[in-house]
Amino acid sequence: QVQLVESGGGWVQPGGSLRLSCTASGFTFSRYTMGWYRQDPAKGREMVASIDAEGLRRNYASFVQGRFTISRDNGKNTLYLEMTAMTPEDTAVYYCRPNSWSPAWGPTDYWGQGTQVTVSS
Repeated sequence: QVQLVESGGGWVQPGGSLRLSCTASGFTFSRYTMGWYRQDPAKGREMVASIDAEGLRRNYASFVQGRFTISRDNGKNTLYLEMTAMTPEDTAVYYCRPNSWSPAWGPTDYWGQGTQVTVSS
């Protein structure tokens, strides 16, 4: 069974930084493109960034381009999101997930518990 455990969230002032981590288990992490997503009650869930299996190609949503950096450590089965120059609009619950999902891993609507990020003064 796949498990995704996000951590590193918290409260930060506008302009501040946070580093999120996601530890994955139950699948071969190093073979899959991984993504960070965020969910806000007003906007729903949106993709923030993704990184290919080798860590060579990264894609970012336009609203985080130049501020956030996604990375991974395949030896530790861990995905990271470095967030800088944060704004109140970055307030959300952040989740990680493989970009493709095998039915063998469990329910296709599975998401980890997420980590809350709050940006305010």
